[in-house]
Amino acid sequence: MLDMSTLKDQLHDDLTTAIKARDELTSSTLRMVLSAITNAEKSGKQERTLTDEDVIGVLTSEAKKRREAATAFAEGGRAEMAAKEEAEAGVIAKYLPEQMTADEIAALVTGTIADLGVAGEGMRAMVKVMGVMTPATRGRADGGAVAAEVRRQLG
Repeated sequence: MLDMSTLKDQLHDDLTTAIKARDELTSSTLRMVLSAITNAEKSGKQERTLTDEDVIGVLTSEAKKRREAATAFAEGGRAEMAAKEEAEAGVIAKYLPEQMTADEIAALVTGTIADLGVAGEGMRAMVKVMGVMTPATRGRADGGAVAAEVRRQLG
């Protein structure tokens, strides 16, 4: 990212660049993402400007939607649509923090369980552990993958 510019500014700048380069995939994907960001800013009781962290949250959910749609299209035998969704997810991924590996998630879960001292509590400790893990992994790991690892280690 650029020095003082926000992630949203970066998305706008890259959209302009993509339009000038006639890059249909990138420009249409960035338009969708910026629209989702605008919707997030206008939702709720009063309009607000999203922080970079909030924008990463929107990007994460948009990327997840693309991955889920790609899987659904692939299972439905619509390879062309699946490829389009995967390509869009790839464009969005460029703006997300580096994703954590399964080993990194496992190590973080192990450390969190030890820090909280909940090793013997089993599934009752799930909420406590996820309460620490969710903010620690936001935007860097799929929540489902984190929850599955917490279940595995507590189970």
